[in-house]
Amino acid sequence: MLKAKILFVGPCESGKTILANFLTESSDITEYNPTQGVRFESCWPALMKDAHGVVIIFNPDIPSHRKEIEMWYSCFVQQQLLQDTQCLLIAHHKPGSGGDKGRLSLSPPLNKLKLVHSNLEDDPEEIRMEFIKYLKSIINSMSESRDREEMSIIT
Repeated sequence: MLKAKILFVGPCESGKTILANFLTESSDITEYNPTQGVRFESCWPALMKDAHGVVIIFNPDIPSHRKEIEMWYSCFVQQQLLQDTQCLLIAHHKPGSGGDKGRLSLSPPLNKLKLVHSNLEDDPEEIRMEFIKYLKSIINSMSESRDREEMSIIT
């Protein structure tokens, strides 16, 4: 069985923990509690080690988040030499925000990434299905890489 290490990163109060708990069916958290353990950049190298994918989550209703995700992309995708296909961008709309799924104008290279809108209040299954598709692509890539490695050992 293959195990994939997928990182959920993004600005403060963007919905990372809520989405992670929802997607893993861990719990039903309704109030905001900051996740303290990974707020320090000195921890990032250890977190990034052997990551197979990165999910960057942001709140599109907060203008500063759009600029901040460029830094997350640079640190967690580009500097780790991950492919854009290993990154999923989630515009997470908080309950009551209306969840405008209009075209977000993102600067390059973010505009090349797969962008999914998330609204757990209006359509929770849509984000679950998109994440499963993303996870399948990561697993397929890992499997192909493992197969190539095994073939190179055999030949």
